Amino acid sequence: MEEEAQFQLLRRFQYSSEAIIYQGKLESQGIEVFLRDNHIVDTNPLYSNAVGGVKLYVKTEDVNKAIEILQDISLYSVDDNHKLVQCPNCGATQAEMVTSIGSIKMLVAYVMSVLLLALPFMTRHKYKCAHCKHEFN
Repeated sequence: MEEEAQFQLLRRFQYSSEAIIYQGKLESQGIEVFLRDNHIVDTNPLYSNAVGGVKLYVKTEDVNKAIEILQDISLYSVDDNHKLVQCPNCGATQAEMVTSIGSIKMLVAYVMSVLLLALPFMTRHKYKCAHCKHEFN
């Protein structure tokens, strides 16, 4: 009987959609990936913290190669030319896209959508610098 492959935890994700992106990247490079707890989180996203998020496992012998591949994926926002978005205030390239509520009208719409158990439909996306916390378009 063939010995089973041993898997090692590589990363945890809040939602399965994030894990699927990394899974696709690794599988395109020939690395076998196993996701755990993705069905629980897909059924009810509020359970994500309770179960420790969606877990991405790879074979133990592929861990170093997988880490090297995932280091190429930027954790920060990029523009249309695939260059990191630069903060106009401090010049840092550590900007993330965030949702902001910039007016009373947007705040009221957001509160109403939460009360009606609907998704917020009036939000605006901005970039926020991780270095100086400046928000910009």
